[in-house]
Amino acid sequence: MSIMVWKLLLLLLLWAVPMFQNRKTRKLLAYKGIGEPCEHNSECQSDCCVTNSLNPQKFCTPQTVFLQCVPWRKPNGHFCEEHSECHSKCCIRTGDSPNKFCSAKSIFLQCVSWRKQEGDKCRSHSECWSLCCLPLSENSSPHCTKRTGILALCLPVFLQFELLRSPLPSNSDPGSPPLCCPCLPVLSCVCAC
Repeated sequence: MSIMVWKLLLLLLLWAVPMFQNRKTRKLLAYKGIGEPCEHNSECQSDCCVTNSLNPQKFCTPQTVFLQCVPWRKPNGHFCEEHSECHSKCCIRTGDSPNKFCSAKSIFLQCVSWRKQEGDKCRSHSECWSLCCLPLSENSSPHCTKRTGILALCLPVFLQFELLRSPLPSNSDPGSPPLCCPCLPVLSCVCAC
């Protein structure tokens, strides 16, 4: 039994020696200190080679308290293409131009993009603060408009006036509520389309 234990210890020792040698060799290869230019983590004594400014050059930097190697991220106001580029992790449109910039998150930690004001031309509802992009008349281009009615719906202005002018069709049954056409949710009638 003792011969097997000695063999196991010998095998363990043979396995451990190269592991310790690799660590020593690695320390010798990691010759760069904090602030020196680098290309790979293995070059740095801190084992951390990342960008630390807008300059794409990487430098040896210290690891965080949690032993993470975190790259520098752009502060608010800098041009960006993705959320991951920004320190705030929020890359959005901040004006009328299609360019995106790093921006602070809202009080609810949301990334709220800039939207067009009432009266500005638009192509979709998501471009407007009111989330309502409609033509002002049947022949005009769409503009951001405010929502209307008790339910704050996004209804075209010309359709609203048309509903007010046209008489509501009645049912043959006098006890049932009147029907609305076209089918739009109105509080006093039921759609049957």
